[in-house]
Formats: sequence, C-alpha cells, structure tokens
Amino acid sequence: MVQHKRHLAKALSWRAVGTLDTFLLAWLITGSIELGALVGGTEILTKTFLYYVHERVWYKYIHFGVNDE
Repeated sequence: MVQHKRHLAKALSWRAVGTLDTFLLAWLITGSIELGALVGGTEILTKTFLYYVHERVWYKYIHFGVNDE
C-alpha cells in the first residue's frame, strides 16, 4: 500500500508542474487566460490518471533495470 501512496503523490506533484507548463503555454499561444485555464484544468485530470496507471504497470509488470538479487 505504501507504493500506491508514493506513486499517487509522485503523480500529483509532477502533474502540478506539467499543468503549470501547459497552462502557461496555452495562455501564451492563445492570448486567453481563460482558455489556458481550461486546457490546463482538463489535462490535469487526464494526465494524472494516465501517469498513475503507467507507474502501476511498470511497478507490477516491467522489471527493466531492477536488480533481482
């Protein structure tokens, strides 16, 4: 269970950084702070979920680079 909490915390912290980047880029490209917020708000939900699933799949099924002592 600790791994689930860690993966979730990691996903949320990284998503905050990514969403800020997406928001700023959308704002700069469109010139609309509202559109930037809409794009950033939408992608925070979808990408947080996708990242969490990605982490869980790697943790459970992909052992690349893991030292099996």
